[in-house]
Amino acid sequence: MVKPEIGLEVVIDSPVIKNQEQINRLNQSQQTIIAKINASYFRICISLGAQALLWKTLSEKTNFAPSFNNSFTKLPSTTFFLVWCIAICIFVSLSILYIFRCIFHFNMVKAEYNHHIGVNYLFAPWVSWLLLLQSAPKFIFRNKYSYEYIWWPLIIPVIALDVKLYGQWFTTEKRFLSMVANPTSQLSVIGNLVGAHAAIKMGWHESGICLFTLGMAHYLVVFITLYQRFSGNNRIPSRLRPVFFQFVATPSMAALAWKSINGSFDMFSKMLFFLSLFLFTSLASRPVLFKKSVKNFSVAWWAFSYPLSFLALASMAYAHQAKEVTATCLALVLSAVSVLVFVFLLVCSTLKIDSLLRKPVLIYSDES
Repeated sequence: MVKPEIGLEVVIDSPVIKNQEQINRLNQSQQTIIAKINASYFRICISLGAQALLWKTLSEKTNFAPSFNNSFTKLPSTTFFLVWCIAICIFVSLSILYIFRCIFHFNMVKAEYNHHIGVNYLFAPWVSWLLLLQSAPKFIFRNKYSYEYIWWPLIIPVIALDVKLYGQWFTTEKRFLSMVANPTSQLSVIGNLVGAHAAIKMGWHESGICLFTLGMAHYLVVFITLYQRFSGNNRIPSRLRPVFFQFVATPSMAALAWKSINGSFDMFSKMLFFLSLFLFTSLASRPVLFKKSVKNFSVAWWAFSYPLSFLALASMAYAHQAKEVTATCLALVLSAVSVLVFVFLLVCSTLKIDSLLRKPVLIYSDES
C-alpha cells in the first residue's frame, strides 16, 4: 500500500515581504537622490555662505556708518554663528551625496563636465568653501597658517577649471564663448573674485591681484558676449531664468574684491557697485520674465539669494565709505531684502525637501 505523500505548505510571513519591499524602495530612493544631486545644487551652499558672510558683516559695527552703529551692535552674534553652522552642515551633506554620485554615477558627472551649463556649476562647491572660509568665526582660525593650508586646496581646482574652460573659449571651435555663453558662465568669474577676496584677507596681496585680473579680464569678455549673443543661441529654459541674477552677483563681488585689494571703496569699486545696482533694478522691474520660473519651486530659485547677498555686502562697503544717510538706508534696505529672500527660500526648501530630492531625473540643461 502506497502511503500518501505528506504535503508541505510553505507560508511566507507577509511582514517579511513588506519589509523587503520597503528596503528595496529605500535603496531605489537613495540611488535616485544620489543621481539627482548634481553640481547645480551647490548654489544653495553659495547662498548659505554669502548669507553667513552678510550676517558676520552686519554684526561688525565698523562696517556701518556711525549713525547706525548702535542698532546693529544689538544683533546677537549667535545668529551669525547659527547661520554659519547651518551652512557647514548642509554643505557637508551635499558634498557627501555628490561624492557618492561621483562613485556610483560617474557618467553623469562626466556629462556635467562636458555640458556647457553643467561645467560652470563645478565651480560652485569651491566658491561655497571659500565663502565659508571667509565667514568663519575668528576663534576657528586663530593660527594664520591654518587658513592658508585650507585656501590652497580650494583655489587649485578653481584654477584648473579656469584653464579648462577659458582655454576652450578661445581654442576649441565647438566651445567658442559665442557658442556656449549663458548667464551661468559668470560662475567661473565669481570663483576667481571670491578667491581673490579670500587671498587678500589672508595677506597674500600678489595672489589676490592675480586672481582678480584673471576674473575681471574674462568678465569683460563674458559680459559683452552675453549682451550681444544671437536670439535663441543657447537659450535659457524658462524655469532657469533666476540665473539671470548672476549679472548682479559678478560686479558686486568684483567691487568687494577690489576694495580688499585697494584698501578702500574707491571710484572703481563704486562704479562696479552702481553697475550691479542698475542690473538689479533692470531685473527687478521685469517680474514677467520670472513668471514661469516661480510657478513650481525648484533649486533654481536659490539663484535669487546669493546675488542679493553680494549686492547687500557691496552696499554696506559703499555706505561705510560714503558715510551718508542715503547710502546707509540703501544698505539697510538691500540687507533686509537679502535676509527675507534667504529665509523664504530656506523655509520653502525645508517644506519641499522630499519632492526636491525625489522627483525624476531630468535633462541637465532643463533641470538645473
